[in-house]
Amino acid sequence: MPVTYGVLGPLQAFVDGRPARLGGPRQRAVLATLLLRAGQVVPIPVLVDAVWGEEPPGSAGNLLQGYVSGLRKELGRDAIETSGAGYRLDVRPDAFDLRRFERMAADGSAALAQGNTDDAVGRLEAALALWRGPALTDIAADGVATASAARLDELRLAARERYAEALLAVGATRDAVTELEQLVELHPLREDPRALLMLALYRCGRQADALEVYRLGRESLVAELGIEPGTALRDLENAILRHDAALSGAPAATSTVEHHPRARTVLLAVLDLRSLPGLIAIAETLVRGPEHRELIIAATVRDVAALTATVTTLTRYRTGLTQRGVTTRAAAFTSLTPGADLARMAAEQDAELVLVDAPDGLLEDARLTALLHDTPCDVAVLVAGERRDGPVLVAFAGADHDWAAVELGAWFSRQIGAPLLLAGALAGADGRDASRLLANASLAVQRALGVAAAPLLVEPDPIALVAAARGARLVVVGLTERWRHEGVGRARTALATAGGHPTLLVRRGLRPGGLAPRDPGTRFTWTVGAR
Repeated sequence: MPVTYGVLGPLQAFVDGRPARLGGPRQRAVLATLLLRAGQVVPIPVLVDAVWGEEPPGSAGNLLQGYVSGLRKELGRDAIETSGAGYRLDVRPDAFDLRRFERMAADGSAALAQGNTDDAVGRLEAALALWRGPALTDIAADGVATASAARLDELRLAARERYAEALLAVGATRDAVTELEQLVELHPLREDPRALLMLALYRCGRQADALEVYRLGRESLVAELGIEPGTALRDLENAILRHDAALSGAPAATSTVEHHPRARTVLLAVLDLRSLPGLIAIAETLVRGPEHRELIIAATVRDVAALTATVTTLTRYRTGLTQRGVTTRAAAFTSLTPGADLARMAAEQDAELVLVDAPDGLLEDARLTALLHDTPCDVAVLVAGERRDGPVLVAFAGADHDWAAVELGAWFSRQIGAPLLLAGALAGADGRDASRLLANASLAVQRALGVAAAPLLVEPDPIALVAAARGARLVVVGLTERWRHEGVGRARTALATAGGHPTLLVRRGLRPGGLAPRDPGTRFTWTVGAR
């Protein structure tokens, strides 16, 4: 029997055209999590985390089975398949509103990039019309699946920004102003909609209002995050002040504001100033290359007495980076909750990656756990080691955070021209080696970046993995799926504490990472390892 699903608003499903009874918030959270990973086996621990978060009950496994059983009774016995230690739900793209939205939004963004502005407006408007309200409101209101709801709302925001750009491009400046004023009010610290609003107001003949939007934005950024606006926003203010002809409604003028604000910024979240040289060595490598990226260095202090010295240190490093051609901003501020405040900065600055130094306690340090929990983009925790020549090694088992590690490892490998090695188990629980899995990852990396990755099969033992990592220039490894409950794990701890090489522990985020294509700007359907 045909089933259609919707997540762009309250969760809904229709069976043969009739609304399905989906049960209470936790059973609905199970369905939402399966839908957002449609076609993939979702491990039981991932479902447990999505439904109960940090404190699942001891009976979570049995309750989960009951929820799946209840959904099967309503949606059909074959709707949800049991596979190994998890569940999978397959759904046709045309039977799922998120897939339709992603397709239309991607087509609209592509049309905008190609200059087909009328087509872009129509496609993006149709994509946004699929939304029935904030995502998964019926579930998130009960405190479950809130991360999934945040991911979906992030997609909507990206599409609204593209839609506003398209309105500007076709000359519908007043409509663009209306749309952008709403976005700026909802997200006052995001620079991209603010820049678009400034441009739209200027084209309406409201230069003073455009400059006031900049002034208010600068005040908010300085007061809330302790940083000045980015280069693009400052350049736009100067262009408005001098009545730059490029700001007119001519088609070429749309290039004044970037069409793709994402994948631009790497944020260094500094927990200990002594770690700055090692963090900068990694970050400077990542931000160089054909795609211009900005580096933000941020540190917190507990009291005002330490603020001046910290700002002076950050400014010294910023000056050196700027002299080497790296666009850099730096800020320090007082905070009693540094992890949460740095995560907030990452969200407001649209960071594609947060690079943070590892505290002595690793995941026992509240600052790091808060940063990992709250940051929407990928987070890489640097355990310092001696720099050397050699390959980049990624320990890979195919989990979500492992794919994020592959993205980052391949990115670094491409930047420095070093070989990329993917290390997998010589023998798994099913008796097979990981060579097929490593081959899939290698093909994905070649497709995305043109970086060849060689397989390295090792015994499934921390000692063997540490031995394989000797001589590596950088080791990159994803956190476990249950890092909140299980910590770093034996193998990762062994890699991080063996010494001799820097190690990055990577947690996959909600937003696209360094290799993700710029459109449609979602990770629900794309990862470097997708399909």
